[in-house]
Amino acid sequence: MTVLTIFFCGTGSNKYDFAHKNFWNGELVSTLAAHHPGREFADWIVVDGPGSGNLQADELFTRTPDYGLSGTLFGKGWEENVQHARNIIKGKCEWERKQLTEADYNRLKAAGIPIEDVKVEGSWFWRTYNYGDRSVTQQRLQEQIIKTFRKDGIIPTQLNLVGWSRGGISCHMLANAMLEDSALAHIPVNIFAIDPVPGLANFQEQRVSLGANVKEYVAFYARDERSKGFSCVIPHTASGTKTCIYPMAGRHATLVGNATSSADTARSSNDLKALSGPGQIVRHLAESCLKRWGVSLKNCLNLSEDELNSLAKGIVADEPRYELMHKISYTYFTELDGGERYVSLGSKGVPFSSVKGAPYLPATGLATPLSDISVYRQLL
Repeated sequence: MTVLTIFFCGTGSNKYDFAHKNFWNGELVSTLAAHHPGREFADWIVVDGPGSGNLQADELFTRTPDYGLSGTLFGKGWEENVQHARNIIKGKCEWERKQLTEADYNRLKAAGIPIEDVKVEGSWFWRTYNYGDRSVTQQRLQEQIIKTFRKDGIIPTQLNLVGWSRGGISCHMLANAMLEDSALAHIPVNIFAIDPVPGLANFQEQRVSLGANVKEYVAFYARDERSKGFSCVIPHTASGTKTCIYPMAGRHATLVGNATSSADTARSSNDLKALSGPGQIVRHLAESCLKRWGVSLKNCLNLSEDELNSLAKGIVADEPRYELMHKISYTYFTELDGGERYVSLGSKGVPFSSVKGAPYLPATGLATPLSDISVYRQLL
């Protein structure tokens, strides 16, 4: 059995955010990826989010432009991220960075490697520098890793997807793209999504619904987020999909480990871990799901039922502090729907707590009391 796990970072987030200063114990998606014990590319990959700075651009199996601010505002680049993930699943790149960068060239020169001198091309006004070609590209190396270490065949027999924010929506997009691909449509998919938010005007069908290839869908939604344009998606799922949705106290970033009172930049060293309960619970349950889905993670929290209960009680006791979050916005404007967060059930806007009943587990859906930890047992 070949299990591949793909981690999609959120908007502006990247694979190195396990050490981000705003997260006392690491941002969840990048931390889970860092704790995967398998071989990168063969067993797992992590994909930087839209608007994160194109740090992975030279390594992707698909060419992607630098979208800059439009990546942050509109999600530009996530289509390429999804295509890159599809190519990784197949173990075949459709593009490779052949030309050396200036940094590559200088590193080889400093090491005494015999390479040609830089070629200066064009007039003085339009001058460009050609640093030569790589003898072996990053993409070819990654292809070889996949061929060597995917023991039971290149095409995985199971795919796990984890994503936050637009990374959560990217999980939806990839699962749907696989369903349209004859080489991948048969692969069972499990998804763990954390507050999947597509952003304005991004509620197309492939982002708000899921097909029969998704066998289990688990998602946590930030109850106290009020930023305008941050409507999260509860996707329509197929009749055979086990669909588990849960509310969690806090804002969009609270759920992935930003424990500050604003779920943004810490106001002091004491503020860095002010509201850590939600992030710890979500991380523990994400780890539990991944282990149940065949991933042997390192450095897991392994919370006991008593510890879970203690964290839940702490969240209830801190309710006034979470209510203060309703006045804060990542986008300068806030929005309410009858005093609740405005969410998208498929592509239809509804109040947060109205999402319940069939086909959801628990049946109380997003109206589930945060004090009731018994609802998590089905994830363990």
